[in-house]
Amino acid sequence: MADLKADVVICGAGIAGIAAAYHLSGVHGIRDVVIVDERPPLSLTSDKSTECYRNWWPGPGNAMVGLMNRSIDILENIARKTDNRINLNRRGYLFVTGDPGRIPALQKAAAEAEALGAGPARCHSGRADDPAYVPSPARGFEGQPTGSDLILDQAMIRRLFPYLTDRAVAAVHPRRCGWFSAQQLGMTLLEQARESGTRLLQGRVAGVRVEQGRIAGITVERDGGAATIATSRFVNAAGPFLGQVASMMGVDLPVFHELHIKVAIRDPLRVIRRDAPLLIWTDPTPLPWSDEDRELFAESEETRHLLDTFPAGVHARPEGGEAADIVLILWTYDLNPVAPVFPFSFDPNYPEIALRGLAVMIPGLEAYFEAMPKPVLDGGYYTKTAENRPLIGPLPVDGAYVIGAFSGFGLMAACAAGELLAAHVTGGSLPDYAPAFALTRYQDPAYQQLLAGWDQSGQI
Repeated sequence: MADLKADVVICGAGIAGIAAAYHLSGVHGIRDVVIVDERPPLSLTSDKSTECYRNWWPGPGNAMVGLMNRSIDILENIARKTDNRINLNRRGYLFVTGDPGRIPALQKAAAEAEALGAGPARCHSGRADDPAYVPSPARGFEGQPTGSDLILDQAMIRRLFPYLTDRAVAAVHPRRCGWFSAQQLGMTLLEQARESGTRLLQGRVAGVRVEQGRIAGITVERDGGAATIATSRFVNAAGPFLGQVASMMGVDLPVFHELHIKVAIRDPLRVIRRDAPLLIWTDPTPLPWSDEDRELFAESEETRHLLDTFPAGVHARPEGGEAADIVLILWTYDLNPVAPVFPFSFDPNYPEIALRGLAVMIPGLEAYFEAMPKPVLDGGYYTKTAENRPLIGPLPVDGAYVIGAFSGFGLMAACAAGELLAAHVTGGSLPDYAPAFALTRYQDPAYQQLLAGWDQSGQI
């Protein structure tokens, strides 16, 4: 393989690397951008997500809301320009509780989101002077409200979402949220980047050459050989391998990994309506087992954990159109950090645990307990920082940059994150939220003090 030259080399053809290339080539006109990846584009973790997006994020500060609002702006513009090729909808997220004691937390979350720029909080308590509630359409995104609807009227909850448990006492429905086609977004960005000069190179980044403190070249292994790409600018967009690639430059990134699994099952009884939003149960819960099951599980150390109270956060959404019957379920009840290994293994009980946990919120799913539809599983690693905020910007090596640590929100953040990365690379003006995602934030004593008291990450 002959040696090459490039203005910018990007390690990683996931959504982060592709979005960076889109902005560098398609927006800033840098025609000689090379993306290096040993796998096909979007095939490692980017195509394994729920494909959802939201501007519903906690503080401190409004950086995450600002980043996501900007990313959603770009997503909507792409949808408009492509006749909604990316199938963007605005169904929203629906956080549901069966615990009256959690209502103040939902009220606080809605008020905080409004203060941070997510849009107005509307409360529906059954009073005659309540604001109007606007249902979310199954398709499209135009003309829909922002902010959130806090629903404290149980009769209203049952009328709007009849598949939910009668135990549901409150729900909050953030509205600038929904989902889209990850593959179509990625291909749209990649196509435009390639039309503007970006090249894909199949291979593995095996080394980064640093001379006198700055990037000088990248070693790529492919076709049984190796070659060097001469470049002065290198972008680490390596997803779960972010830390490994950074170490090639002598940089230690403060990231760790969690394995998150998604299960798809058929719902032939149409228990969950096909126009449902993303549904999230906010209460910790034990799983609904029969007395016979409980006695059996209690006898073995290997199964006793199935009798535990599981953490909050099981969530699900319909997948496909009106004629489909697939439901996606996710529940990360094991948050222990792990090293990324491919292929990965998972808890064999996961599909049934996820189904039974979801049935606490949607009791009609109990119809599948005795004969669960055959599950299909996939997933990937969340690469995270301690406070669950990404790394976007320069590294301590001159000419080196990072775009990653997106946990489970890489798809929804990618458009704005790529824009921010490109501004760093080209010396453009930076948005107000840029410092919140720079690696240098960890050198700030005030930020370190903030981290010590950080109590919410925004992870679902």
